[in-house]
Amino acid sequence: MHAARTLPPTPKQVDYARHIAARLGASIPADKISDRAALSGWIGEHQNRLKSGTFRSHDSRATSRQVAFAERIARAKRRAIPDECFRDAGLMSAWISSNR
Repeated sequence: MHAARTLPPTPKQVDYARHIAARLGASIPADKISDRAALSGWIGEHQNRLKSGTFRSHDSRATSRQVAFAERIARAKRRAIPDECFRDAGLMSAWISSNR
């Protein structure tokens, strides 16, 4: 009986998996990155998270309108806005909601 031979992933597949991992802030397990079928499964699983938006994007900075509104709230309530809120629109939105 022959051992099942696994095919390596295509360069495009690896690039796409890395793109997804970067967007989600996830890492690709070593056993998945070397097997085409396993990487395809990992992509499918994580692609659903990416499409559904159930992740915290690390590249979505707070908008200028959010910052301006948060600064008005902070002045009125004499509170400081945490630095991480400026780097993440979701955190800024949560800070605004809890400090209105």
